[in-house]
Amino acid sequence: MFKAISVTACLLAASVAFAQSDGKVEQMPPDSPYVQVSDVLPLPAFLPGLGTLFVNPDTLPAGPFLGYDHDGKLSATIYMTPLEELKNGVAYDDLSVGLPEVTSVDIYYNAGHPGVEAPHAHVVLYHDNDAKGRLAK
Repeated sequence: MFKAISVTACLLAASVAFAQSDGKVEQMPPDSPYVQVSDVLPLPAFLPGLGTLFVNPDTLPAGPFLGYDHDGKLSATIYMTPLEELKNGVAYDDLSVGLPEVTSVDIYYNAGHPGVEAPHAHVVLYHDNDAKGRLAK
C-alpha cells in the first residue's frame, strides 16, 4: 500500500500545475483566498517541519498548503491526501504549487489532525536547499 502511495505522490508531484507566477505567495501572508490555518483550526501558528501554513479552504483536503519559515519566506508546498480516498481511486489532478523550483520532496504518513482528520500522506515539496532546515524548528 505504501508503495502505491509513494508512486501516486511522485506522479502527483511530477504533474503539478505551474506555480502561481505573480509572486504574491513568496512572502506571507499570501493573497486571498488563502487563510492562515492556525486562525481557523486549533493548531499552533508554526508547525515544526511544515512552517506557518496557509491554505485556500476550497482546495481541502489536498491543498496545496503553503509553508512559510520564521522570516515569512515561502519554503514548502504541502499536500495532504487522505489514504482512503487514494485507495478508492480518487485522483488529485492539476494541483498548484507555490513556487516552480522544487529541490526535494518528502512523503510520509500522518494519522490525522485538525483540518484533515483521516489518515493521510503528507507530500512536502521544498523550494530551496535550505528550506527543510528552516522549517525544522
